Amino acid sequence: MPRLLISAAHKSSGKTTISIGLCAALRHRGMDVRPFKKGPDYIDPMWLGMAAGRACYNLDFHTMEADEIVARFRQHADGGDVSIIEGNKGLYDGLDLDGSNSNAALARLLNTPVILVLDARGMTRGIAPLVLGYQDFDPEISIRGVILNQVGGSRHESKLRSILEHYTDVMVLGAVHKNPELNIDERHLGLVPSNESGQARDKIERIAHTLSNEVDLDMLIKLAHESASLPDVTPITDIPPRGHRLRIGIAHDSAFGFYYPDDLEALTAAGAELVFFSPLTDDRIPDVDALFLGGGFPETHMESLAANTGMLTSVRKAITSGLPAYAECGGLMYLARSLQWHTSKVRLANVIPGDIIMHDKPQGRGYIHLLETSAMPWPDTPPANREIHAHEFHYSSIENLPSDTTYAYTVRRGHGINGTHDGIVCHNLLANYAHMRHTRSNQWAFRFVKFIRDIQAGQNDSTASKDN
Repeated sequence: MPRLLISAAHKSSGKTTISIGLCAALRHRGMDVRPFKKGPDYIDPMWLGMAAGRACYNLDFHTMEADEIVARFRQHADGGDVSIIEGNKGLYDGLDLDGSNSNAALARLLNTPVILVLDARGMTRGIAPLVLGYQDFDPEISIRGVILNQVGGSRHESKLRSILEHYTDVMVLGAVHKNPELNIDERHLGLVPSNESGQARDKIERIAHTLSNEVDLDMLIKLAHESASLPDVTPITDIPPRGHRLRIGIAHDSAFGFYYPDDLEALTAAGAELVFFSPLTDDRIPDVDALFLGGGFPETHMESLAANTGMLTSVRKAITSGLPAYAECGGLMYLARSLQWHTSKVRLANVIPGDIIMHDKPQGRGYIHLLETSAMPWPDTPPANREIHAHEFHYSSIENLPSDTTYAYTVRRGHGINGTHDGIVCHNLLANYAHMRHTRSNQWAFRFVKFIRDIQAGQNDSTASKDN
């Protein structure tokens, strides 16, 4: 399984742009490119997936066990010509002192060569000790080459190449010159998602064309084929619950697009047909057995969402009548009573009796640890008293909730709804700020499908009468 891990000395070095360009450039060569992203992220994988022409999968130490990461990588990389794994942050950065969840740890786990992207702005001779330090810090990490980024011109490139050749043994695989046309617009959560950018494909093609001219793709492919063998692990054989086919409506448009591909695949494996609809443009929800409203940027589309009163009414009537539903972050915001951002305020679905306020700084950011309460509407069978590892990233808060609001989770780390609780339960709805991953230790997709079936069978209607 030929593969490379694209990392950097520090964040904002341009490794996402480089990774996107490599996926597209290699695809243009007729290669079957398999993209991966380290850590919890929706936006970068959307760009990587569009560039590669197939879904991008996340590899995350916080939500997955080490052997599960290897097994999932094997599963999704199998049959491809090359896999491109984009790291997060810097090569050795991470939460733990020992770097156990860093990009370097992932490279070590997957026996994968590392290509280091270096932001060369303002650098000449100083680039040599930087590279030497990264090589010496952990000799087990195979840094096979560097791609110089934001190079100031041909003279700057020549100096950098000469310095690295003289002082180090690292291979310079390319030098990408400063070019504002390669920049991808950003907002408060990072890059603007590709599903919102009307010029996303043109941008990807421009980046791919540039990298084809400024990066040695032949050598990159050669290095990918020099990857060591992957560790032997037991393949993942999760057995989903059996039952009749269900239809789950998935909110999906430029306002809602934060879904992990393997979560949607798990819903399908559990017997669900996924029916995509747009809260922005459709006038009502489709004929479905349940709803899943994922994350996104409803705040940037608030006027259009509020103007679509037909959809708001359809969603409100369905959920308050007992239709099973699950919402994460942006979906939770849409289901609230109102949304205020700066001086603008709109009315929304009014399923959750609370008001969303957008802030200038993050209200919840990073990994989150949750403990299920007895109010969890779709618990494990048998119930498991364990922490659930998830993540959150939201600039909004929900205010004015009733004092008797029911919550599915107690927050042990993170913020959630109010620093103590997450997972609002009302009707047959579960809505949280936390984003879940369907993994071995948190098979939420299977549990949600079972909950839908139990509701239909009349075995679980305890939440249907709640109207908090």
